[in-house]
Amino acid sequence: MPKLEDHPSVVRFRQSETRTEPGRIDIEKLRRICLDAGADDVGFVAIDRQELDDQRAEILGLYPWTKGLISIVCRMNREPVRSPARSVANLEFHNTGHEVDAVASGIVTALEVEGIRAVNPAMGFPMEMGRFPDKIWVVSHKPVAVAAGLGQMGIHRNVIHPKFGNFILLGTVLVEAEIPEQSRPIDYNPCLSCKLCVAACPVGAIGPDGHFDFTACLTHNYREFLGGFTDWVEQVADSKDALDYRRRVEDSETVSVWQSLSFGPNYKAAYCMAACPAGDDIIGPFLTDRKGFLKEVVTPLQEKVEPVYVVPGSDAEAYVSKRFPHKRPRRVGGGRRLRSIRSFLSALPHAFQRHASEGLEATYHFTFTGEEAAEATVVIRDKTIRVEPGHVGTPNLRIAADSMTWLGFLAKERNLAWALVRRKIRLKGSPRFLVAFGRCFPS
Repeated sequence: MPKLEDHPSVVRFRQSETRTEPGRIDIEKLRRICLDAGADDVGFVAIDRQELDDQRAEILGLYPWTKGLISIVCRMNREPVRSPARSVANLEFHNTGHEVDAVASGIVTALEVEGIRAVNPAMGFPMEMGRFPDKIWVVSHKPVAVAAGLGQMGIHRNVIHPKFGNFILLGTVLVEAEIPEQSRPIDYNPCLSCKLCVAACPVGAIGPDGHFDFTACLTHNYREFLGGFTDWVEQVADSKDALDYRRRVEDSETVSVWQSLSFGPNYKAAYCMAACPAGDDIIGPFLTDRKGFLKEVVTPLQEKVEPVYVVPGSDAEAYVSKRFPHKRPRRVGGGRRLRSIRSFLSALPHAFQRHASEGLEATYHFTFTGEEAAEATVVIRDKTIRVEPGHVGTPNLRIAADSMTWLGFLAKERNLAWALVRRKIRLKGSPRFLVAFGRCFPS
């Protein structure tokens, strides 16, 4: 057997004089690499930045060599995104999304030539679906982009670039090299507080006061993603025959799912992005003729006759019926089954329906036993929710539950009466508080 040191590849490696160790890279050279790869704008942050505190551990857990992050922006064409024909808008989303991934991959290729290790997590999909329904993405692109000076979050929860507005998609590249000159957040928010996103949203997900109903947005706009797809599959499984399936699912919905599976999942709205006039390149028509802008851009989205997907009993269902009587609320399941108590507690603020909670003032003490022990306090008051670890204050209702039984109850795999009789779930206090709790989280 020949010795490893005598192998031609090993010999060439030992003789190489150009080999460099990961270190710093000139910032202007790095910027040029990114722009040449096709990015419309770029910013740089170090892994130890405060803005990354909540995702640093996960990034380093996957890529412990990460020292810096490159945030990139690719601009979308705004007129397609504004189109009431959502096939046109979705084509723009998909095309630009593929472009972001291609640009990020090109940056990684150029850095590898420079001897710098780098990786580009996906712009959107595919993601780490084995983690679903917990966090399935590797990097949260929005906070990285804000830290890198590429914009600020608008009231609609989209990053607004100072020049391109919210007509952008974001990507991130993790690099082993240290970033010698970091970008800083811009010193103003491009958001105009015009509330056109509020006016355009068909499910009322964006409140005039800045409140965001995550569940309403997820259920409708992402109907053919994630939980919505799961709900459709269960409709198929539960159908007795083809006729029963057609009673449950309209033909247009069936072929829409086929289209999403064949050509990429389609957003049902994203009207908040379509209506947004912020950004130096975007703002002109809005400032010149506000009534004309409203008539041309926002009104067609508002007047579009379409099904709007809502969870029964949700704030979104009430909003659609009142605000857009010509749109048809389409009752569907959320499709998201929580598989851990940690996920249940973290999801509560996002799933909370504040208008459904009106009039409720209650404190709940949860005690979970069994496979996942935990204690938590949930306070619902003045149409707000607060979740704290441990038991705090005096409860109106104490709920002690075996953790797996509680999760099965939430997933409608366990009967509450069965659990109460077998003392898998125990209540101390009036059961009406449990009923009221359930109204705040319809599913």
